[in-house]
Amino acid sequence: MTETFDAGLRRTVLIVALLNLGYFGVEFAVALKIGSVSLFADSVDFLEDASVNLLIVLAMGWSLKARAKVGMALAGILLIPALAMVWALWSKFNTPVPPEPFALSMTGGGALLVNLSCAFMLARFRSHSGSLTRAAFLSARNDAFANVAIILTGLVTAYTLSVWPDVVVGIGIAIMNADAAREVWEAAREEHKAADLVP
Repeated sequence: MTETFDAGLRRTVLIVALLNLGYFGVEFAVALKIGSVSLFADSVDFLEDASVNLLIVLAMGWSLKARAKVGMALAGILLIPALAMVWALWSKFNTPVPPEPFALSMTGGGALLVNLSCAFMLARFRSHSGSLTRAAFLSARNDAFANVAIILTGLVTAYTLSVWPDVVVGIGIAIMNADAAREVWEAAREEHKAADLVP
């Protein structure tokens, strides 16, 4: 039964990784074309999610202590979008042109569909394998909230023709990822403590 469950988890996480990798390419290309800070941050986040899920697939057969160490590494990976935001914001301040609203909302809508699908697939596994699957579930969940904000940003940008809605949402995505990193780090630390108690 456990082997069947583990096989199902491994297959699900691999599918989620491939979906994230595929949509990273879509969103990154659109972000570059229309000059969107929020899409750029979200596309880097898709790449981070793909990396997290691929690491989970590789680490699933490892010991509790090894999984805890990978969980701590994943917490660091979750901070990558926040660091990428610094570069994206600097570029936007140098050329303060609002992104194309329709493309922004449509791309955000596509990202929402991908992330809701991933969150749904991962939901039944989120308590399995500790910080590893927790990292994947938190990423998909947070990204779904971010995607709704991106869709609304497109609508607000169409009305105001301002660069600021896109910038504010981009910063919000970075903050959400920093909070997810903190949660994963804490879960990984608990696993590490539990592993130390195992003889």
